[in-house]
Amino acid sequence: MHTCKRFEGRVALITGAARGQGRNHAVRLAEEGADVVLLDACQEVETLGYDLATPTDLEETARLASAAGARVIAEQVDVRDTAALEGLVSQTMTSFGRLDVVLANAGIAGSFPIADLTDAIWQDMIDINLTGVFRTVRATVPHLGPGGSIVITSSIAGMKGLANNTHYTAAKHGVVGLMRSLANEVAPQGIRVNCVNPTNVDTRMLFNDAIYRLFRPDLESPGREDVEDIMKGMHPLPTGWVDVDDVSNAVLFLASDEARHVTGVALPVDAGALIQ
Repeated sequence: MHTCKRFEGRVALITGAARGQGRNHAVRLAEEGADVVLLDACQEVETLGYDLATPTDLEETARLASAAGARVIAEQVDVRDTAALEGLVSQTMTSFGRLDVVLANAGIAGSFPIADLTDAIWQDMIDINLTGVFRTVRATVPHLGPGGSIVITSSIAGMKGLANNTHYTAAKHGVVGLMRSLANEVAPQGIRVNCVNPTNVDTRMLFNDAIYRLFRPDLESPGREDVEDIMKGMHPLPTGWVDVDDVSNAVLFLASDEARHVTGVALPVDAGALIQ
């Protein structure tokens, strides 16, 4: 018996698609029938304590999505670059003729006490995690129509205050506010806007040397095995993190017709972190 794929005939644009959550969302959408537009800056940010995705990573996401049956556009585009974003959206409309789903997923992370937050660290965080979302939705909303869906990646830090994360928390609160306002603005056009708010996710953004040092300053060279038990104590459910598929399950639900009456929602995927 033929099973209809949820995104058959639709086009989805995913920011931060080179690895991690963005790659998983892209491949899952491709498996569900979507054609995908993949973008990632694929360059380092000097104020971060971990490495970011590379052009090779973006090529691999494109390969995986293509292998899943999707037509693919993949470009190195920084969400801080309005002209590049608008150019890619124009290319999307020329090549595919439509845009149905926007996943504003690109983001960075970092932990610093406020006394150590330099102007540059603050600005990079806001420019990418908040203004980058604004630029993404501003470039794409005019091309969405009835049934269109925007899903923004926020965080549990968009719903509660995380110590030593004022810049990240401010940015993630900001995108929740952006989502709620935009959901009201575009609802008359039949466009839905939601956020997904994950806890720790098993990606390079979580498991890296900077995080290990933050959790275990008592060790000279801490590794993943040194922080796992600490993370497992952070949630009511017995886990220290969620998998990328857990987040993709929520994102694809919010983007699909199954959620056709769901808009303005910040959906936690948090193993109970927000109820503590």
